[in-house]
Amino acid sequence: MPGRDQNAEQAPIVDIVRDVGDLAASTGRADLAERLEQTSARLHDPGVRVVVVGEFKQGKSKLINALVNAPACPVDDDIATSVPMTVGYADEPSAWVVVQTDAPATGSAKGSAARAVERQEIALEDLAQFVSEHGNPANERNLVSAEVLLPRELLKGGLNLVDSPGVGGLDSSNALATLSALSTAHAVLLVSDASQEYTEPEVQFLKHAMRISPNVAAVLAKTDLYPQWRQVESIDRGHLEDVGDVPMFAVSSDLRLLAAEMQDRELNDESGFPALVAHLRREVLGRSALMHERSAVHDLLSVVEQLAMSLRAELNALQNPQDTPRMIAELEDAKAKADEFRGRSARWQVTLTDGVTDLIADMEHDLRDRLRTVQREAEQAIDGGDPGPIWDQISEWIDQRATAAVTETFVWTDERSRWLSEEVADLFSEGESSIPAIDVGSTEGVLDPVEPISGLDSGRMGAGEKIYLGVRGSYGGVLMVGLATGLIGMALINPLSLLAGILVGRRAYREDMHARLARRQQEAKLLVRRYIDEVIFQVGKQLKDRLRLVQRTARDHFGSMAEELHRSLSEALNSAKAAAGSYTATRDERVIALQEKIARIDSIREVIPELPPAPVMRSLPARPRSDAGAPSAAENAR
Repeated sequence: MPGRDQNAEQAPIVDIVRDVGDLAASTGRADLAERLEQTSARLHDPGVRVVVVGEFKQGKSKLINALVNAPACPVDDDIATSVPMTVGYADEPSAWVVVQTDAPATGSAKGSAARAVERQEIALEDLAQFVSEHGNPANERNLVSAEVLLPRELLKGGLNLVDSPGVGGLDSSNALATLSALSTAHAVLLVSDASQEYTEPEVQFLKHAMRISPNVAAVLAKTDLYPQWRQVESIDRGHLEDVGDVPMFAVSSDLRLLAAEMQDRELNDESGFPALVAHLRREVLGRSALMHERSAVHDLLSVVEQLAMSLRAELNALQNPQDTPRMIAELEDAKAKADEFRGRSARWQVTLTDGVTDLIADMEHDLRDRLRTVQREAEQAIDGGDPGPIWDQISEWIDQRATAAVTETFVWTDERSRWLSEEVADLFSEGESSIPAIDVGSTEGVLDPVEPISGLDSGRMGAGEKIYLGVRGSYGGVLMVGLATGLIGMALINPLSLLAGILVGRRAYREDMHARLARRQQEAKLLVRRYIDEVIFQVGKQLKDRLRLVQRTARDHFGSMAEELHRSLSEALNSAKAAAGSYTATRDERVIALQEKIARIDSIREVIPELPPAPVMRSLPARPRSDAGAPSAAENAR
């Protein structure tokens, strides 16, 4: 932009947003002023979410405590955190919990299971009684989440550290809730202690997290407890090289807390936390600030252009009355196009509607295809032997495989929804518009745990029951042969009848065992089918809700922008028509006033920072396959 170089000391972008908002309000454009109020709120409080994930007892809670130098999260030898916990900034420390009530959520659809939530303040010292497994076993208090606000410099820039509940293996059903939370995370920290190298579920979870969240880092915790931590770090870095570009930080939370207590800089450096803090400031807060600045710059340019539109149209009509008919015709044509642009038949609207419809169909097919594969493999394993004695292992394997299938569908659907929002944004303004922040991870009740598979009779029989089956089967053989041999003068019970009873009883026993096995196999297959149907029913509905949320958010976002553009063109057209009929006596005064306003707008445009480069739009994500190389149910049972 001309004149940009001589503005060596530009006003902060927050001040520019405030000035343009005041100008929009003074010209009667309350819609544009409200838009800039939202922009200012994002700049003041960006709300950067960093989700800390990992398996049980890996040091996630203590890591957050060490970062903020405060006992924010409860730490215990037993399972500590049972609900998601957010640690953010406030001038005064406080603690809050979000409780799910029995009342239905406001605006929920008829028949929906969504429940209302209530935010309650609690004492900081009582926090452990609410969020820990010891104080709140099995989440009997119906907590949705908890929040701790602390006056810490690290959190002042809008950083929010989310302590997620530990999961008993990142391939378990509990991991789905964590993946759901990653949709709105600006960064992810995967915590694993230095006792061993990464497990296969941790590596797989890293791959999924990198497809969902734009910023993933690995943390090797508890280095002070394991002398061989450097060997584990070297092995883990090899795993990370196979996954992608993932930075790794080896830290000791205990050393960090001790260094803060003793004010020892060398001990703090030895803890490894300075590098992690620098990563959070530079790569997380810094990138978020750049994204918010880009969004703010776009909003400023759009608002300034719309404010100048009606002023320039009126000024041109006053200064060049001979061009007024042509200009009015051009504005009317632009207004007609804007009318079409905000209608349901607009190209971006059609693309959004068709895209979500196609995505829902693809999602349902993908989910059913993956889970039907799991069902077929489970039925083959059941037909291969007796499922009764190993039903617990088979159930665990089915749960893991179903979780993996749902996870792949969830991650792929999330990628497709983001790609669709980018495509709609590109169609809306040919790549010049900022991508809307579509919060697809905040849908309540998404990826709720499904009821576990029911139990199955093990098929084990005691000695008494086996004897009863044998005697019951042998009775007919003894009686039949005994009666036949009685015709030749032999007793009812004789060696021949006893031998026949043994043979007949053995055959009856085997037939009964085969019948019992067949019934157990059929019952096991029925249980598997019911479980798979329940997963398809529940997860399919929840993923549809997520995609509908994407559709509504994108529609409202771009629809409001189309309304703003339509209003600006309407005002420009009315101003031009009014200027064409104005009197000559007042024309000169109006020209001077318009020139002053336009000059003010131009001066504001001069100090707007350069627009940061837009991110490259990703290509359409392909449907991955995750079942290749997965262990069978029989292998898992062994």
